[in-house]
Amino acid sequence: MAEPVKLIAFYLPQFHEIAENNEWWGEGFTEWTNTRKAKALFEGHYQPREPLNDNYYNLLDPAARDWQAEIAEQFGIYGFCYYHYWFKGKMLLEKPFEQVLKTGQPNIPFCLSWANEPWTRNWDGGENSILMPQDYGNEADWEEHFYYLLSAFKDKRYIRIDNKPVFVIYRSISIPCCDEMLEFWNVLAKRNGLDGIFFVTTLAGFEIDNKNRLFQAQIEFEPMHTIVHYLPYHWQVVRKIKKTARDWLISRDYYLPASFLYTINYDSLWKLILKRKPPVKKTFPGAFIDWDNSARKKKEALIITGASPDKYETYMRKQICRAQEVYRSEFLFINAWNEWAEGAYLEPDQRFEYKYLEATRKALVDGDVETVSPHPR
Repeated sequence: MAEPVKLIAFYLPQFHEIAENNEWWGEGFTEWTNTRKAKALFEGHYQPREPLNDNYYNLLDPAARDWQAEIAEQFGIYGFCYYHYWFKGKMLLEKPFEQVLKTGQPNIPFCLSWANEPWTRNWDGGENSILMPQDYGNEADWEEHFYYLLSAFKDKRYIRIDNKPVFVIYRSISIPCCDEMLEFWNVLAKRNGLDGIFFVTTLAGFEIDNKNRLFQAQIEFEPMHTIVHYLPYHWQVVRKIKKTARDWLISRDYYLPASFLYTINYDSLWKLILKRKPPVKKTFPGAFIDWDNSARKKKEALIITGASPDKYETYMRKQICRAQEVYRSEFLFINAWNEWAEGAYLEPDQRFEYKYLEATRKALVDGDVETVSPHPR
């Protein structure tokens, strides 16, 4: 019998001040800064996205983290995949998760995803306007990183496969000597009482990593994996044709009609996801709520149009079935719990309140497959 399905939501920690963001973006910067400043770019464009009851929380407040876990479990989310930022010993946004480890609360399963791209002023992980470069170092640096992670790996809440902690790497193809690093970590893991580490790479909007052998699985990070690798060719061509007209309007700060923005239909994208055959390699399928990164990228944004809680519920129910029956996967990764500046969040907002969370729970409860109840407190 196939494994029951567990829903894991990616979790962004950028909802508290850090010195680096204050220097780069201005005093008091958090993810809410961009979210609050967002503007509608065309008629019917849903911006700004505002949290329900003006809940502009600070993740250094344990009450905020407890509230998140409580509603996540209430509506069927099994666990969080916290983003982890490590730059050759330099960390960013680490304090909320460190408090989760130190206090033992909230008591919800978790794993880590090393978001190993450089930080850039363009929010795209590219090589231009780099704010925080990424340098992978040598064995001494790998060892320092491993021992920082070890307390998390040994935590009773940490999500495991084959008794190994699941560690996700976002952009593994960028890591020189990746296999050597992972092999070194496995040696250290066994030396420290673990059975090893279950390494997972990410299938997103960049080149797929087929060169590193030690990844035991991969995650389909949606919607970017499908947009970049599976959209019909004609859309890519149309996007290039539109660019000249877009750039002309942007350069004059004109109001942009929707036809000149990078927009994709929600239904079309989900249908591509649902008809795709899974890769041969062990793969955890993905899901997404919505996507609109205009809060970050303004007129350079990519905006998915036509999303609604009812549609999301329908597609989630099908994807949960596929996770179990087609992928034979015990996990389904959702983008995301709280990516507010990308329009990808399950948390309640002013327009839809709890409807996306309710749709998630309905997709689990009403589906034809066995699912896993949220982790008991």
